[in-house]
Amino acid sequence: MIKIGILGAAGYTGGELIRLLLNHPAAEIVFANSESNAGNPVTDVHEGLCGDTDMRFTAEMPFGAVDVVFFCFGHGKSEAFLKEHAVPAGVKIIDLAQDFRLAAPGNDFVYGLPEINRRRIASAGRVANPGCFATCIQLALLPAAKMGLLTDDVAVNAITGSTGAGQKPGATTHFSWRTDNMSIYKAFCHQHVPEIRQSLEQVQGSLNASIDFIPYRGNFARGIFATAVVRTDAPIDDIVAAYKDFYAAEPFTHYTDKAIDMKQVVNTNKCLVHCDKYGDKLLVTSTIDNLLKGAVGQAVQNMNIMFGLDEASGLRLKASAF
Repeated sequence: MIKIGILGAAGYTGGELIRLLLNHPAAEIVFANSESNAGNPVTDVHEGLCGDTDMRFTAEMPFGAVDVVFFCFGHGKSEAFLKEHAVPAGVKIIDLAQDFRLAAPGNDFVYGLPEINRRRIASAGRVANPGCFATCIQLALLPAAKMGLLTDDVAVNAITGSTGAGQKPGATTHFSWRTDNMSIYKAFCHQHVPEIRQSLEQVQGSLNASIDFIPYRGNFARGIFATAVVRTDAPIDDIVAAYKDFYAAEPFTHYTDKAIDMKQVVNTNKCLVHCDKYGDKLLVTSTIDNLLKGAVGQAVQNMNIMFGLDEASGLRLKASAF
């Protein structure tokens, strides 16, 4: 059994991670850390786990008793934590924040997108889990990058559910504001763009084009739906064949010939991708669950790879039929 510690266990990602790991055949949660909830039952915060666990939050962090630690902190807190605390060298780390996603001198975290970094993840001691928007958009564009098609600016639009903003209440997550409403935020300057560019450059070799990304807040709880427009003269049949080949062996990312919708992936670790061609414009649509393939589902997928397990272990989750 893989012995696991969770830091920041009281947030949305912490709760989803606990839910997945309680049903993972090779996982044992040793501790779920939350200083503000220490001593309280996990189900006091994550009420959907009622009947599934009698675990309590703890302020303790017994790193010597675990094989891997998941960092479910807010952005910026992982780097600060590692400066203040010593995690034993033999304990693997999977960080869900953005602190270590970009390659830099002294950064020994591997970027955890299995579709392009599986071999590196398998031998990694530390993995930086990709962002939710970044995952959805990269999976839409990586086959096009492999074909060398990203030579002109790419227009990307994507809408996300309110859980993408985290559990702490805010003006734009309040029900009365969010329901029956839409808005944009961080247009052209979203923090996930650099990691998207990093992966596209890795696959294409270089990337001179701009990724013009406009994010939207949606009036639903979970899920991301993205569209990307690429200018290319490549025939649609060649593009579709390349997309199918790129994802042929992937357990969770699938190309489909039919137009996709978000409900097909919510509550699963899947990403669905579809292409259409309009003149010289290639339209790629992709969709994921932001809390699963966009966060803890992918984190568990990375854990499985790091420990040599079946990559899909504990992650065969089914979408609603309607």
